[in-house]
Amino acid sequence: MGISSSTIVVSSGQYSRAGSSQEQRPPYRKYPVLVLIFCLVLKPSGLDASISYKPNVVILLADDFGIGDLGCYGNTTVRTPNIDRLAKEGIKLIQHVAAASLCTPSRTAFLTGRYAIRSGMEQTAGYRVLQSVASSGGLPPNETTFAKILQKQGYSTGLIGKWHQGLNCETRNDYCHHPLNHGFDHFYGVPLSLINDCQISQTSELDPALQKKLWLYTQIITLALLTCVVAKLTHLVSLSWKAIFCLALFDLFFFIFWYSRYGFLRYWECIIMRNYDIIQQPMKIETAAPLMLKEALSFIKRNKQGPFLILVSFLHVHTPLVTTENFIGKSNHGLYGDNVEEMDWMVGKILDTLDKENLKNSTLTYFASDHGGHLEAWEENSQRGGWNGIYKGGKAMGGWEGGIRVPGLFRWTGVLPEGKEIAVPTSLMDIFPTLVQLAGETVPQDRVIDGRNLMPLLQGLVHHSEHEFMFHYCGIYLHAVRWYEKESGNVWKAHYVSPVFQPERSGACYVSKYCPCSGEGVTHHDPPLLFHLSKDPSEAKPLSADSEPQFHTILERMNKAVEEHRKTLTPVPPQLSLYNVIWKPWLQPCCGSFPFCYCDKEKNNM
Repeated sequence: MGISSSTIVVSSGQYSRAGSSQEQRPPYRKYPVLVLIFCLVLKPSGLDASISYKPNVVILLADDFGIGDLGCYGNTTVRTPNIDRLAKEGIKLIQHVAAASLCTPSRTAFLTGRYAIRSGMEQTAGYRVLQSVASSGGLPPNETTFAKILQKQGYSTGLIGKWHQGLNCETRNDYCHHPLNHGFDHFYGVPLSLINDCQISQTSELDPALQKKLWLYTQIITLALLTCVVAKLTHLVSLSWKAIFCLALFDLFFFIFWYSRYGFLRYWECIIMRNYDIIQQPMKIETAAPLMLKEALSFIKRNKQGPFLILVSFLHVHTPLVTTENFIGKSNHGLYGDNVEEMDWMVGKILDTLDKENLKNSTLTYFASDHGGHLEAWEENSQRGGWNGIYKGGKAMGGWEGGIRVPGLFRWTGVLPEGKEIAVPTSLMDIFPTLVQLAGETVPQDRVIDGRNLMPLLQGLVHHSEHEFMFHYCGIYLHAVRWYEKESGNVWKAHYVSPVFQPERSGACYVSKYCPCSGEGVTHHDPPLLFHLSKDPSEAKPLSADSEPQFHTILERMNKAVEEHRKTLTPVPPQLSLYNVIWKPWLQPCCGSFPFCYCDKEKNNM
């Protein structure tokens, strides 16, 4: 159903569908001049006159979810009827793109509408995501999220699930990066991420490069300890035996924490918080999903008078693919398929609640993923990551489509068309200006906002994307550029740098963890690899001067755009430096007495 057949009009603070009979003739047909003046006066800046109230907003964000795993994007072997329902009842974006192919920077860009490099949330010293809940890096307090703006506009705002944008800065309780300091009234979830270390049977999720540095860190502490003991025995220092004992104890704890599968890592890193309080440490991963679904439904019911914003940031389908017993063995694709189908069921429960509470017509619902599926997620020769369909590459693989092209589904019954597809480039960063303007506010003018308001495109008022160029980063390195040539409708993409692939592992990288952004693990292309995405979305046939007459002209235009883009970047403190990602004992959240952190305040809440 499109805009032409269902128009929202104002009537005593409510909305109704315009009818065609004389008896049901709406006020705007009787008094067109008065209603026109009324709409012009009350119309928020940047909105079409048909939207005259602040909608509720439900954002459903999957983790590591491949675009090829949804039925509405062509999959026929995984059952996703509830997510597919959003496409049937709303709009499907065909070329929806994440700003990064890895969790932390992608989510930063999503929340702020800005490339993560602008806030320092990109790799600087080899670390591409926050590594510990006791790290000091995170989303800077001076960044503005869409939640913060909607909160000021009277929205009740909630985040349920994964955060992965940091927690503390200098002390264990300063919460400078906490969701509640970034515009959310309510937080229930995981401040870091679901990691393999939360399940004893899995191998560590910790970055191998960081493990080497931590090993060195441990050896330095041990050497210092031995030096102190020798010096004490030879009376060269006056250090007390108590101090030496404390140093030895710290060394022991540190070693156990990082290197023992049965050590403190899962107790310290894997936690669930409600607002500022730790309510479960370690997190019981087998009950995490039901608890978070219950919390999400409760938030919607509590705030149904609206307006409200809820971001449901699923732990699905990140490894270790924790799935409840009801869904294990139910799919055709092993544990990964089971996990996908459980997430779809959770989406269905949320959509059903919106229906039961009569919120469907007053709610903008959006489903996406933070980036593409994880191709390197293997265990015992079994694929544990998602499928990215026809698109090359995946999670952490720079600018390849498989890592950044994600599902994008919008539903707002009565306002947006039903069953429509939009194939022009859009971005997860577009959510920021879209929600800000729907709330009746203007985007911040004191910073560069890279996202664009999607409402005119979604409503069919325009047919072109406002994005001309998109820049695809891998850490702080620009790997690729996309050019949307509006006059012709062509979409071109140039790769300046790309990861080295290992074909025998379905296109995975030459390393077993994540593709690197620089060094020996990447290839520099001169001239860049150029693809015509409109005709070759799988990036299978790079163009040349012989096959494309405009080859040099296209690359010259892209190179100029890169130069112009780089002029808009300003130096900011790096949030993913070694100092900011390394574990700091004084920042460690602890429920109980450190280092013996343990509590379960949710054991009777199932």
